[in-house]
Amino acid sequence: MIEMPRLTIGSRTARLPIVQGGMAVRISLGPLATAVAQAGGVGLIAGSGLSVGELAAEVRRARAATDGVVGVNIMVAVRIFKDLVHAALAEGADLVVAGAGFSRDVFTWCRDAGAECVPIVGSARVARLAERFGASAVVVEGCDAGGHLGTDRHVFDLLPEILEAVDIPVITAGGLATGADIKRALDAGAAGVQMGSVFAATVESSAPEAFKQMYVEATAEDIIETKSPVGLPGRAIANPLTDRIARGDYPAIERCRACLKECGKEYCIIDALETAQRGDVDRGLVFAGTSAAQIHDIPTVAVLMERLQAEWRQATEGGDA
Repeated sequence: MIEMPRLTIGSRTARLPIVQGGMAVRISLGPLATAVAQAGGVGLIAGSGLSVGELAAEVRRARAATDGVVGVNIMVAVRIFKDLVHAALAEGADLVVAGAGFSRDVFTWCRDAGAECVPIVGSARVARLAERFGASAVVVEGCDAGGHLGTDRHVFDLLPEILEAVDIPVITAGGLATGADIKRALDAGAAGVQMGSVFAATVESSAPEAFKQMYVEATAEDIIETKSPVGLPGRAIANPLTDRIARGDYPAIERCRACLKECGKEYCIIDALETAQRGDVDRGLVFAGTSAAQIHDIPTVAVLMERLQAEWRQATEGGDA
């Protein structure tokens, strides 16, 4: 039986070329990252929206439960970005995935801690810059990804340019849901894939059941772009809140926590994400990639990972899995 290739990022190697996306707020926590790492992938804990102490506790929890590859995903746009990164590194995070902005300092912090730095990029220019500063790999994220979007181009349109621009591993993200998608990415030259939505709808995800059920029930028409005060568009599942945002009828900010370095203050993005994570999926923001339309159940991570491998083998062999 043929096996998927491994994914090596600097000094870390995962048995499978699958990175679980770091989904804020409080969707990708220790239990999800641990399950993915145990199954052979790269598990990521989302730090954005957590306090420094909360992130440290989640990384510590995962590190105690697995010797697999565990990292964090933190938005550069978050005001306490530096503190979150240092807390994660102090607890033994293997790598830091950084998006929604570009930080030169994070490369030094990771190098000093013996960890790998993996920026999210949306252009060849930024990919080259990341490699020059010491990135161990880059994630190229297309417009089909869930959450905040840094480009209006699809990942397979971007991938050839990024591969030509850098010599480090390139990981594709955005709109990927199946083993056939993984094969397509690897055949195109990617070293691995990052998948978010399919992991948000697993048993180990910290999303509430109502949130996961929205993924199961979503059609392609339900997955839209919406305005975010971060200054980037966001991809989410349509609901009463996104309808309000489209009309310019923004919910009032009851208490500003000054969580972002720059914020348009149309509404509170953290409050909207936390509201959805608490189970109020009408008044909260449910981020999801276009791949959510292909989700039809809520499996355990172990079952999902086996399914992805079986689909990859079927696509690779051209026969039955």
